[in-house]
Amino acid sequence: MKKKLFLGLLIIAITISCNKDSKVEQDIAKINVDFKVERFDKLFATARPEDLPKLKTTYPFLFSKRINDSVWINSIKDTLQQHIFAEVDKTFGNFDEVTNDMKSLFQHLKYYDKSFTTPRVITLTNYRDYRNKTIVTDTIVLIALDNYLGKDHEFYTDLSKYLTLNMEPSQIVPDLASDYAQKYIYQSQRKTLLDEMIYFGKQLYFKDKMIPFVSDAEKIGYTQEQLNWAISNESYIWRYFIEKELLYSTDSSLPSRFVAPAPFTKFYLELDSESPGRLGQYMGWQIVRSYMEHNNVDFMDMLQTDPNKIFNDAKFKPRKE
Repeated sequence: MKKKLFLGLLIIAITISCNKDSKVEQDIAKINVDFKVERFDKLFATARPEDLPKLKTTYPFLFSKRINDSVWINSIKDTLQQHIFAEVDKTFGNFDEVTNDMKSLFQHLKYYDKSFTTPRVITLTNYRDYRNKTIVTDTIVLIALDNYLGKDHEFYTDLSKYLTLNMEPSQIVPDLASDYAQKYIYQSQRKTLLDEMIYFGKQLYFKDKMIPFVSDAEKIGYTQEQLNWAISNESYIWRYFIEKELLYSTDSSLPSRFVAPAPFTKFYLELDSESPGRLGQYMGWQIVRSYMEHNNVDFMDMLQTDPNKIFNDAKFKPRKE
């Protein structure tokens, strides 16, 4: 009888939560955000030398004053630049799907932050500088499209697979959400492994709220198989962290082993080659999710909360084996 009552209450609680989430999403969908994507990549690739002064006036922040105009003109004529544009145009001739997802991201940002103003969105190419795929400021968003041509593209054959995995068009908006998360998250220090885990857990939970239309695998930049591995091995991962007393360790090698982008996570065990990288980020995400589930806390306030408080109040329990 008690079991049936518990299940009944659980179903009611889940139903109420789902209805509340649905109402929030309906309200968010009504928020007006006005922007257009400025295709600087197309303008530059098709420009003539006489078009350069107008481009520099419209996009002064994209042209260094230390570089002579002749360099820009040569770049316009450069065969590699033309090849890059052709490949970008092949993939992004139609940008509607990405634009719609960006609109939803901006609507969510405006819902949770009333002071948010819609930025200028500008696409360009940066000769595959994958460390700067997207750049976000208070007023401008830059997206280097030659970093999103697909993981098997010929431009990426010299890069490691764990890097090219996320060079897909579907990663543009998750990458933008990561950039915005960094603007809202505050932690006074990131000394321990737990600090790092919670920091990235906050970032991933930010994506839960800002881009709920994106799969969990895409939020963290895993394949579905990698995410399934992490879910299936949660208890093993957690037990390893606890038994090795890693959470409060300040060993400077730990972030590179468990948090930084890598082809796999370095437990120094046989299972390493099977594991995806960044499992410390994944575990931090689950801790933050547990914290938000068990505490009546404002989402934006959580982004400023001390990681030790989040961990202590999370009541986190890994999924059972």
